[in-house]
Formats: sequence, structure tokens, C-alpha cells
Amino acid sequence: MTLKILAVEDSLTVRTMIEHVLKGAGYEVHLAEDGQHGLKRLAEVQPDMITTDMNMPIMDGLGFIKGVRADARYKMTPILVISSETAPELKNKARALGASGWMAKPFHDERLISAVKRLAA
Repeated sequence: MTLKILAVEDSLTVRTMIEHVLKGAGYEVHLAEDGQHGLKRLAEVQPDMITTDMNMPIMDGLGFIKGVRADARYKMTPILVISSETAPELKNKARALGASGWMAKPFHDERLISAVKRLAA
């Protein structure tokens, strides 16, 4: 069975990079351009893992993580934050809400694949 990943990212460039890297590694990738759209895609996609940015219009990463964790079906779904934000307070807040991991932008392809493998294990 192929791991299904929902990638939530407002930047088309970064969204395309994440999709390219993860599809190239054999994952099934679904996309959303902000947290609100990401929450709508949850039911359609039923992902095994989620990646999310922090700074997005309409609903940011923290709101999205909170929304995902509010749904009992996704209490244990790994969530990897991929963000240019580096503030420890934000990382701590994201982890407290349920983020499983954090990766800084820009990211290297191998690092992203490695993080996904680690969180999916």
C-alpha cells in the first residue's frame, strides 16, 4: 500500500517541489493551498501523513494542526511542519497542538524523504 500524504502549502513553488520530491520517492501526494482547504481535503484524501506550512492565508498552520487533531480519525496521523519560521516558541506551540516534526525551508530532497520515512515508521 502506498503512503498517502496531504501537503498543505500556500506557495505554488514549494507545493510543487514537495509534490515532485515525494511522488518521486513513491508516495501518493495530494495538495491543498491553505489550512482551510487542507481540512476540507482530509475527508477526501484520508491521508496517512500530512505536511503543512505555518504562514498561510485564511488558516495558518497552527489552526490547521488544531483542526486536524480535533478529528478523532486523525489523532495519530503524523504531521510534519515545513516552514521558514524558526522561533522556538512557534515550534513548541505547534508540537503542543500535535505536530510530529519540524523541517526548515529551504529543504533538501533527501532530508524531506528521510523525515517522511521516519515519521511514517
